[in-house]
Amino acid sequence: MAKRAGFEIGGRVIAPGTRQTVDLPVSVLSDHTPVSMSVHVIHGKADGPTMFVSAGIHGDEVIGVEIVRRLLRAPNLKSLRGTLIVIPIVNAFGFINHSRYLPDRRDLNRMFPGTPGGSLASRLAYMFLNEIVARCDLGIDLHSAAIHRTNLPQVRISPDNAYTAELAEVFGAPVILQSPLREGSLRGAAKEIGKDILLYEAGEGLRFEEMSVRAGVAGILRVMRHIGQLPSKGIAKPKASPQYCSSSKWLRAPAGGLLRTFRGRGDVVANGDLMAVVCDPFGENEQEIIAPFDGIVVGRAVLPVVNEGDAIIHLARVTSMKLAEDAVGDLNDQLSDDPLFDEDEII
Repeated sequence: MAKRAGFEIGGRVIAPGTRQTVDLPVSVLSDHTPVSMSVHVIHGKADGPTMFVSAGIHGDEVIGVEIVRRLLRAPNLKSLRGTLIVIPIVNAFGFINHSRYLPDRRDLNRMFPGTPGGSLASRLAYMFLNEIVARCDLGIDLHSAAIHRTNLPQVRISPDNAYTAELAEVFGAPVILQSPLREGSLRGAAKEIGKDILLYEAGEGLRFEEMSVRAGVAGILRVMRHIGQLPSKGIAKPKASPQYCSSSKWLRAPAGGLLRTFRGRGDVVANGDLMAVVCDPFGENEQEIIAPFDGIVVGRAVLPVVNEGDAIIHLARVTSMKLAEDAVGDLNDQLSDDPLFDEDEII
């Protein structure tokens, strides 16, 4: 049997059965400081799929960086088949500045597929798409809510892709949310070149959250097992099927003022339930926010000061309130009792 070829990236060759971190040059700052995108490659001894896991496309969404750190310490990776490419921080500019954006004030996830001679954001998008995404069979892109918001762990998929729907079930987050592709997004550009990407959303901008981190690591390992990169031993299956939601809606502040929220992230609510109240600082005028349909709270604002029209609660439509409650409850129980594994392995 012929020995597997090495994996070449950024002028380096990673031999089978080894792992390396490779720095891909991105740009040079105005003070001549070089900026690179650091890529960690684990190249298995045996053939198998090539998958990437990326975080930090938005620089203030740091929870993915912690998920990646724990993933890279997982003992299961010693048995990897194929190749795993991990990019902890795609947007180093935003990460350093605690900002969603790049220095040119562009959102990287609206700049794909990018061009090699365009703006800084366009060049970074082009490099990531061609150096990483195009070389993989599958990707998992990690995100959190924007600053001053928080998300329930959820996987977002496009409405017309049966394969990503299957992988989302395997991932085991409490909610699978059908989300259309946006122009300029990584998912949209990947689809154009025939690549599938799962998008995991959880937690709050600039914050770590233990349950969301655990759910992310566990979900990635489950997907790797499902596609044949890892053996089954030691990776726990989700206790319940995720709740599939075909649509969602942001409930917005009817007026500016002080926000009192009565429903938390993961709560299942019925049509007509009181969700929140916005009142003026004198307490004279109050306006209620009512659930327009049966749903599960998949995201909400955490800042109590709001302006008229601000997004307050992200409500995903459910067909069964009991199934939705079971999905969230079982995930919390499983992650609280055992972070990741069937056996006593702690990362």
